[in-house]
Amino acid sequence: MNMPVPGHIDPVPVPREVTPREDGRIDLLGLPRKQIAALFEQAGLDARQAKLRGKQVWHWIYHRGVSDFEAMTDIAKTMRPWLTERFVIARPEVVEAQHSTDGTRKWLLRTADNHDFEMVFIPDADRGTLCVSSQVGCTLNCRFCHTGTMRLVRNLTPGEIVGQVMLARDALGEWPKGRMDGLDVEESEGDYTSDGRLLTNIVMMGMGEPLYNFDNVRDALKIVMDGDGLALSKRRITLSTSGVVPMMEKCGDEIGVNLAVSLHAVTKEIRDEIVPINKKYGIEELLQACADYPGASNARRITFEYVMLKDKNDSDDDARELVRLIKKFKLPAKVNLIPFNPWPGAVYECSTPERIRAFSNIVFEAGISAPVRTPRGRDIDAACGQLKTAAEKKSRAELDRIAAEKQAALED
Repeated sequence: MNMPVPGHIDPVPVPREVTPREDGRIDLLGLPRKQIAALFEQAGLDARQAKLRGKQVWHWIYHRGVSDFEAMTDIAKTMRPWLTERFVIARPEVVEAQHSTDGTRKWLLRTADNHDFEMVFIPDADRGTLCVSSQVGCTLNCRFCHTGTMRLVRNLTPGEIVGQVMLARDALGEWPKGRMDGLDVEESEGDYTSDGRLLTNIVMMGMGEPLYNFDNVRDALKIVMDGDGLALSKRRITLSTSGVVPMMEKCGDEIGVNLAVSLHAVTKEIRDEIVPINKKYGIEELLQACADYPGASNARRITFEYVMLKDKNDSDDDARELVRLIKKFKLPAKVNLIPFNPWPGAVYECSTPERIRAFSNIVFEAGISAPVRTPRGRDIDAACGQLKTAAEKKSRAELDRIAAEKQAALED
């Protein structure tokens, strides 16, 4: 059953544990190299062989996108069934994949223990951004956000977080290296740049609050950033928080990626209403944590996300107060203005285009970048704040039937 989530003030996540795999095998996806080697040694290999096999398997997973031990051609044929019997390299199951008219893609994914979550890919002229989820559901109850109307079920594991990036690379056909020679040669991160690829950036802005699943998010992103892993630079990764102040410095120290903050209001009264975590960690405390964020500079600015809600947070006075706060805390900042994406039952409306433009102009004139984000993927509910699993609209039996039909069509 779902665990109760206490209150609207400081919703402490109490997700259920991950259900062990029915087949008893251990999933290697998302595990550090040393841990993979240790597991191989525990299963019976000597230390030297365990280390070598670990390095080979790691390379196949993250440079070729292979999830079947039988495809690992430089591992002895007799060794492959041994690995298959004990271990698995799992991807989240793709239940449904949708394409927007603007090129945005949204996937409904399912964990091995049958929980659903989503990820979104947003292509632009000069970049391609994958929006990655960190939890099944969310605890935060932000009133403008459709995802926030879900209950938290559980944290995603490092493998399920990394698995989203793997699935995107599968779909885009973008694995870094086509050859397997040179395993004994030291490789550098420079060999695996994202130049010329569709998938260039990752944002931890999908379902869930990443800083409420800190350890798993950190461990997953370490693999994403590892030069021998998925080799994406930390400058191309942004983590978005609603303001879990005690974890922000730890995030900068231990992960070191760009920071985005869901601000959405400049007064206590309004932010308490629309981002309830503000009742625990107020605006001043949050902005001080931003000022103290390790690595923040004019070259690596903090992004403030600000959803535009009609007659709620969009006045000229609100814009001027936003400028005052940013300057008071001397923040290297930019502001992303996000037109509100309505969803059934939402209590807010989107600000008018004229109001958004006026708000943006005030912030720009103060010397702070305040672009208006173009809504993407609205026709498939993939736009900002709209991620709420499509599985709720269809029964599981219906989704299973659709998946079976797709598989049958592939096999014809």
